[in-house]
This record gives sequence, structure tokens and C-alpha cells, in this order.
Amino acid sequence: MRDRLQSQGDGERGGAGAARRLSAGEIAALTNGQLIGPPGVTVSGVAPLDRAGPSDLSFLAARRYLQYFQQSSAAVVLCKPDLVQEAPPGGPACRVLVRDPHVALLAVIPVLYPEAPWEPGVHRTAVVGTGSVWQEPVAIGPYAVLGRSVRLGRNVRIGAACVLGDGVELGDDVQLLPHVVCYSGTIVGNRVILHAGVRLGADGFGYVPGKSGELPRKIPQVGRCIIGDDVEIGANTTIDRGSVDDTVVGPGTKIDNLVQIGHNCRIGARCLIAGQAGIAGSTHVEDDVFLAGQAGLADHVTIGRGARVTVQGGVIGDIEPGATVSGYPARQHREFLRAQGALYRLARIVDDLEALVRRNDDAQR
Repeated sequence: MRDRLQSQGDGERGGAGAARRLSAGEIAALTNGQLIGPPGVTVSGVAPLDRAGPSDLSFLAARRYLQYFQQSSAAVVLCKPDLVQEAPPGGPACRVLVRDPHVALLAVIPVLYPEAPWEPGVHRTAVVGTGSVWQEPVAIGPYAVLGRSVRLGRNVRIGAACVLGDGVELGDDVQLLPHVVCYSGTIVGNRVILHAGVRLGADGFGYVPGKSGELPRKIPQVGRCIIGDDVEIGANTTIDRGSVDDTVVGPGTKIDNLVQIGHNCRIGARCLIAGQAGIAGSTHVEDDVFLAGQAGLADHVTIGRGARVTVQGGVIGDIEPGATVSGYPARQHREFLRAQGALYRLARIVDDLEALVRRNDDAQR
């Protein structure tokens, strides 16, 4: 179960391996696309239209990039069929017509840039607590620390200087980049990626205010932090443990860098949470919600299934399922735009009135 090798790899997620070459015919087969042009043209990289060279694959997914397509030097371009029909003469001759170029890239990039292999083993500087167990193969990197009774699934990779508290559980195919910390009471599902500096299971911000000059009293935080399958969490994001309940992140949810999720929160499945979003304690975010950058959610609110909170939206009350909200306090996006438009019109009206007053004053003089 436990094999303390003295000089194995560090278990970190390496960069992609050396790029291989792919032919246009192979790209068409990988993407189920229609090839226009010679099948033997090859590529060894991926780049945007305006920076692609003669050995690059590029993509045309929106009308506003037609101008770049016409002048691009890319060897092969993944194109939406309707955009190709609109394209002016010129541009790369070798094209693969696909319904969605961005989705097509998902099939090509892993083949073009295969991930570097990793070596199983436990680095000689790692510290492993009593009763910790795992299923081979695993990789535990330099200066990683595992507390007592930690349980690791198969194909777990733990990067340099990661710390797992007593009783932490990781499922199969989990990858921890360097300096991840999982406090005691953290449970992580299968196929989860935790980027550098992620902190899971820290105490939530819970205090009883003091009276008459007394210090605030800390509320014990005894819940767990539970991360579902297929979750990815960006660098330096923090997710608190529950106070008396659990903090839960549902399966398939993707969380950006620098996000804060407070204690007792329930995040549903397949949510997308962008950078610097903040979610206060005991908030319920239902399935398929999108929170844009710097969105802020007050405590004890519910965000309905499929709702969207736009950039810097400030939510202080419940949001209905499927709604798109903006501004502070967050309201229906269309209502927010109308309110903003009214403010701009009001400013023009004030300017006109001030100009009229000045003309009247001048006339009276």
C-alpha cells in the first residue's frame, strides 16, 4: 500500500509534452469535420488567426474575425460553414468545416500537445502520517505532508509542498498542484484538479460580536468541505468548511482563481464561477449557474438554477431560476440597462436645463 521510494518524481502536473505534427486529414477525422483543401498539409501548433504562422492550426468562430482570416498565414483553419461563405477572397486555402471551432479544438489540442507522463512514487522528503493509505499508482511530491489516516485513491498526484490534514480523503485521478492545503474534514471526489495555492476546509468567518468592549467570540467550525467529482478549482481560491453543516461543491463545477466561498454554502452541479467572485456563508447556488468576475453574493440567499450574475453584480436577495441580473443591487439585466439609460438621459436633460438657465441669465443682463 505504501512504498517509500527515495528518488521518484515530484508528482506535479507537468507541462504538455513536445507538440507532434498533425495533418489536415487527421484534424478532419478528429473533429468529424469537412476538409476543404489538401489533406497532407501539416501543423505543429495552435495560434489565433492574426498570429498564426505557416505551421499553425487556427480557428474562425465569429464574424468579427473575418478580417484576420483574410490575411492569416495559418496552415489549416477550423471554420464555421456560414462564416466561410461570408469570407472575402483570400485567406488560408486549407479549411476544416465544423459546427463549433472551439469545441473542435478540444479534440485536437490533447493530440497535438500530449500531456507529459508522470512517475509514480513517494519523494524522499515527503512526510506521511500514521495510517495513511492509497491505491497504487500515486505520486507524492517533495516536501508534501500527509497527516494521519489520509486516504488517497488511484492515480492521485500530489505536488510539491502540499499539505493534507488528518483524515483527508481524495478520490481517483485527483491532481494537486504545488502548495495546495486541505484541512482536516476535507473530502475530494474523483477527477478533481486543484491548482496552486488552493485552500480547502479552513474555518469560516463566524463570530459572535462582543458587548461593552468585549472581544468577538469565535463560533466553532465543525462541518466538512466536500468537493464533488470532475471539479476544477483555480489558483489561490479558498473554500471554507461548514460551521455546523457542510460546505459542498457539486459535480462538474469549475471555479476560477481568487474565488472565496464561505461556510455552509451549497454550490450545485456544472456551475461556472469566474475570478474574484465572493459567496458569503449559507448561500445556495443551484445547478448550472454562472457567476461572472467579481460577482458578490450576500449570505443566506438562493441563486436559482441556470441564473447568471454579470460582472460585479451584487446580489442581496434571491434570484429566480434562469434570470440574468446586473448591477448593485443586482436586478434583471434588462431593467438594469434601462435604469442606466435613464440616468444617462437624465444627465443630458440636466445639461440642457443648465444651458437654458445660462441663456436666460445672459438675456436678462
